[in-house]
Amino acid sequence: MRTAVITPVSGRHRHLALQQRGLAAGSRSPEQYVVVAMDDPELGAVVGCREPAATVVECPVMNGRLPLARARNLGALRAMEGGAELLVFLDVDCVPGERLLERYRQVALDAEHQHSLLCGTVSYLPPPSPDGYRLSGLPTLAGPHPGRPAPPTGEVRRSEDHELFWSLSFAVTAKTWRAIGGFCEEYEGYGGEDTDYGQQARAAGVPLAWVGGAPAFHQHHPVSDPPVAHVHDILRNAETFHRRWGWWPMADWLSAFADRGLAHRDLATGRWYPGPEPEQPGEHSE
Repeated sequence: MRTAVITPVSGRHRHLALQQRGLAAGSRSPEQYVVVAMDDPELGAVVGCREPAATVVECPVMNGRLPLARARNLGALRAMEGGAELLVFLDVDCVPGERLLERYRQVALDAEHQHSLLCGTVSYLPPPSPDGYRLSGLPTLAGPHPGRPAPPTGEVRRSEDHELFWSLSFAVTAKTWRAIGGFCEEYEGYGGEDTDYGQQARAAGVPLAWVGGAPAFHQHHPVSDPPVAHVHDILRNAETFHRRWGWWPMADWLSAFADRGLAHRDLATGRWYPGPEPEQPGEHSE
């Protein structure tokens, strides 16, 4: 089963370099490594002359918002044009565990799971030492994220809870990718496109399969919780999701934005808008 690893990238070149080293150190090498450059002209120099050899696919950014959904679709298209039968998607921050590709391939060849959306565990790493991360030491630094299933090595846990899907590390056969239909490209910027893809899989009758023994390790970088820098992207993408599926995703973030006066929900329409809730007549301070 010819395997391709697909990674969308905009900056974070040190993270990408460690991911490429992790792939080179794995028990199985990908037949293709497709790196999608979202307005990142220096990317070729980062991955060039290293193993596994990378194919760089250009994905222009039209309006300043990263087109992650389109980037993943372009990467998948290039991989399948090159004969890939198994598509493995890794976030640029994710370093594959030694047996990640081997386990994804093993489970994809199992008749029970070959039509599933395969999800490995992801561990969020602490900040690295001044010398950076050591590949061999990554499994000792953090355990799998507690918000997702983490089967023991060698086990696979089937699930119908598609809301748990995330795109940091997952794999799907080319046939199942076509059945699901790819990521919805209406999503741009931060948030929502992976939750939507989980719902597309549900609608297509594709279950999740949580794969033990296929770990990825998420390299540390500063984050804000809630992600206030992305409030407008999240509101716009949440609106798209609600129109497509009839319910609001990212509910915790939306509520946190409301608590901070960054967003409000119109009680008459149920829709979310930027900014604090407008004062009602008679509510102003004297």
